[in-house]
Amino acid sequence: MKVDYIIVGAGLAGLCMAQFCIKHRKSFIMVDNAQRTSSKVAGGMFNPVVLKRFTSIWEADAQLKLADLFYLEIEKMLNTSFYHKLPIYRKFATIEEQNNWFLACDNPITAPYLNQNLLKDKFQHINSEYHFGEVYNTGFLNVNLFVKSYQEYLQRDNLLLKESFIYDELIIENDSVTYKDIQAKQIVFAEGFSMLNNPFFDYLPLDGTKGELLYVKISGLKLKSIVKSSVFIIPVGNNIYKVGATYNWQDKTDDVTDEAKNELIEGLEKLIDCEYKIIEHVAGVRPTVKDRRPLVGSHYQHKNVYILNGLGTRGVLLGPYLADKLIQNIENNVPLDPNINVARYYKKLQLIK
Repeated sequence: MKVDYIIVGAGLAGLCMAQFCIKHRKSFIMVDNAQRTSSKVAGGMFNPVVLKRFTSIWEADAQLKLADLFYLEIEKMLNTSFYHKLPIYRKFATIEEQNNWFLACDNPITAPYLNQNLLKDKFQHINSEYHFGEVYNTGFLNVNLFVKSYQEYLQRDNLLLKESFIYDELIIENDSVTYKDIQAKQIVFAEGFSMLNNPFFDYLPLDGTKGELLYVKISGLKLKSIVKSSVFIIPVGNNIYKVGATYNWQDKTDDVTDEAKNELIEGLEKLIDCEYKIIEHVAGVRPTVKDRRPLVGSHYQHKNVYILNGLGTRGVLLGPYLADKLIQNIENNVPLDPNINVARYYKKLQLIK
């Protein structure tokens, strides 16, 4: 079999790459064993500002514009709904947080995304002595449904191999790569935290951050927006809400923990004053990088071996944006932004001069 691309990893990053292959009329085959992916346990919330410090995220406007077109196009292609535009309301815990919000409202970079008028008594069963701030251009992606629907679409066309990738069976030549009976022009590794098992990229500083979240049923809340305090709460339908998320930089397993569960319960009970029932508790390791920038680009020796990784906690917006940048780099020789280019580490690690 001959294709343009082999894509390893069928989580959010890999599927974004697959969609851009389709848009560029490039053939591909995807390999994924579905053992470890943070996509299945992602909160999926997207917004243009850091809700803790009220600072703008990198390339926020460009990422938001592309995400809107990208996910709506795939919803139409798959005849499924998973991309939801909802307002986010930030609950303030102190006067200091209010003041920081007003400072951000005066900043020309963050001002377009923030409502300078504080909102009072906005929600039933959610009280806030210091009120709420509204963030614009926000919402959530049902990442689990997106991944499941897109993978099923690929499987119907025999484009997804559900198996572990065996690195020793990859043969790399100057103008092609061969894996078993598949010959391709290039290969893209989009494996998330599993990159640490990849001998071509295992030296890169991927520092996974474990996250846990709860699915809870709250019949009395009737919430139609996202609320963020010490935890976020996202309505996903039928009185079910996602509550998250924790951050653990030491534990690299996908096992749920009582410690994280108790932390989320404490945050939820501080936020709402009505009854709830825990439906499910899930965990996963986010692929985060020490400098908080993604890992995108070619291997330092093998120019047809690429990486697309390090999406961290902002994968919903970064996935389409980075996949677009990578395929533009491969197909049209458009240089990668130094902020995302994996080459920034090659000199530091003395892999190149």
